[in-house]
Amino acid sequence: MDQIFLLILIFLLSAVLTLLFKFLFTRWGGNLYTKIREGTPRAVGLAPFLVLLLFFPPPGNYLIAIIGLMAFLDDVIGRKKIKSLPFELGQLSRGIGMLMVMTVGYLYFGPVAILIALMIQPMNIADMQPGTACSTIIIMSSIIAVLLYLTTGNPYSLALLVLAACLGYAPLDYRGKIMMGEVGNHSFAVALGIIYALWGITMSNSYNWGSAGVFLIVLILLIITSILIALLRWNNLRSFLEDELKIENPYFGDLLMDVLTGGGLGDLVRKLTLKKSNIEIENGLGKRMGLRRLFYNPYAVSK
Repeated sequence: MDQIFLLILIFLLSAVLTLLFKFLFTRWGGNLYTKIREGTPRAVGLAPFLVLLLFFPPPGNYLIAIIGLMAFLDDVIGRKKIKSLPFELGQLSRGIGMLMVMTVGYLYFGPVAILIALMIQPMNIADMQPGTACSTIIIMSSIIAVLLYLTTGNPYSLALLVLAACLGYAPLDYRGKIMMGEVGNHSFAVALGIIYALWGITMSNSYNWGSAGVFLIVLILLIITSILIALLRWNNLRSFLEDELKIENPYFGDLLMDVLTGGGLGDLVRKLTLKKSNIEIENGLGKRMGLRRLFYNPYAVSK
């Protein structure tokens, strides 16, 4: 009964804080309010971030605190360039946050902390369409909750905490009235990564798979999450790849590669590695695997 009451409390607190931040960010404006969809408050994901921070036990809440604070800094700062450097201040903030999650997380979870941090990439792409990030979180946390129950016998896992926090926030996001912002999708990404790792550790301990087994399980779950996001954003991503990136007749591999490598951080890596070069993919298999999207360089001299 206490656990049920706790989940209800998490749901209600997330819902109330969501309404509060929607009101406040709309009034404050600035970088916390965008003109998209006739005006939408951003970074309302601060609500579930605070809920996760309050109720997630250590060491998980350490990682959520790190990435949430660094991501919220990005939301507040906006797209400010750094002179003489090839990235924005917000990208630097989030990049440092990811490295800190990997470093601090390694002390508690081992090598799988790398994948916990990398969960940020697909969740960031999911949040570019109303409701997609929420659907991803709801589906995947529900699956992990069932898997943890089947393997541990405990019906009240941390996966239900993530689910409750998302359900409290989600209604306005589905209606396109609010946006999670980096603070929201990054925090949920790390929270999902942690519960993936918890199930991976449970399975690994049962079958003596070691840290390599945990890493493989979480890697598979990361890929499944990315596939789910690509499916949920199917029409939107196809239009984006065709209209904006001029990738003709994109395959599902292109959609999946956009989820795995798209967005500002992915383009920054391309800028640093590919410079201004342009790589053309003509091979049929390469196209099906999504290599056209992987090597699409927005900074190329000619594309």
